[in-house]
Amino acid sequence: MELFFQQLTNGLAIGGIYALIALGYTMVYGVLKLINFAHGDLFTLGAYIGFTLLTSMNLIGKIGPLPTLFLFGIIIMGLVGIAGIVLERIAYRPLRSADRLAAVVSALGASIVISNSIMLIYGARFLVYPHHILPNFTINLLGMKIPFMRIAMLLLSIILMIILYLFVQKTRIGTAIRATAIDHGAARLMGIDVNKIISVVFFIGPALGGAAGFMVGLYYGQLNFMMGWMYGLKAFIAAVIGGIGNIPGAMLGGLLLGVIEALGAAYISTSWKDAIAFFVLIIILIVRPTGILGERVADKI
Repeated sequence: MELFFQQLTNGLAIGGIYALIALGYTMVYGVLKLINFAHGDLFTLGAYIGFTLLTSMNLIGKIGPLPTLFLFGIIIMGLVGIAGIVLERIAYRPLRSADRLAAVVSALGASIVISNSIMLIYGARFLVYPHHILPNFTINLLGMKIPFMRIAMLLLSIILMIILYLFVQKTRIGTAIRATAIDHGAARLMGIDVNKIISVVFFIGPALGGAAGFMVGLYYGQLNFMMGWMYGLKAFIAAVIGGIGNIPGAMLGGLLLGVIEALGAAYISTSWKDAIAFFVLIIILIVRPTGILGERVADKI
C-alpha cells in the first residue's frame, strides 16, 4: 500500500508537469488548429534560464529560497512567454494563410533551431542544478512520508491550472480567446484583434511550459538540451488523451498519464514506462478518438 501511495503522489507530481506543457499545445490548437512542435523546446528553454538565474544571481542568501524561486519563476515565465510571441511572429504568422503542412514544417524547423541554439550556448553535456535550494524534508501524510518538493510541484501545477482556467472563463481576454477559437472572421467583426489574441495565447502557453521546465530542473536536478523532445511528446499524448483543444481535458490527461506511468514503472518495469504512455494513447484513440473529455469544440476553450 505504501508503494502504491508513493507512486501515486509521484505520478500526480509528474502529471502536473505534463498538464502544464499540454495546456500550451491545446491552447494553440484551439485558436489556430496548429500543433506547436517547438513547444517542448520552449519548456527546455525555461529550465535552462532557471539554471542561469540560479548560478549567476546570488539571491537565495539575501532574500531566502522561497522568495527567490518565486521571483525567478515569474522572470522565467515572462522570458519564455516573450520567446513564444517571437516564435509565432517569425515561424507561424507569415504562414497562416498557407497550406497547413507548411506550418508543421516550420514548427519542426523552429524546434531544431531552439534546441541547437541551447546546445551551442550551454554545451551538449548535462548540466546540474545547484543542490539544496529547498529544504530536503518529508511531510507525513496518512502515515507515509512524502518529499516536500513532490507536494510543492503538484500544488503549484494545480494552482497554475486553476488560474488559467479562471482567466479563460471569467475575463474579457479569456472571452476573446474563446471567441477567436470559434471563428476568426466573426471575432474580427466583433472588434477583437485576432493577431493580439493569438500573441496572448503564444505567451501564456510557453510561459506555463517555462514554469514546468523550472520545476523539472529543481526536482530532478539535471538538464539536457534534448529533454524537451520527450516531455513535449508526453504532453502531446496527454493533450490527445484528454481531448486536444480542451483545456480541462489537457489537465486531466496530464495527471492521468503521469499516474499511469508511475504505477506502470513500479508494478511492471521502468523500462516500459515510455511504452506504456504510447499504449495508453493507442487505447484511447481506439476506444474514444476524441479524447476523454472530447476534442475541441466551440464552447470548450
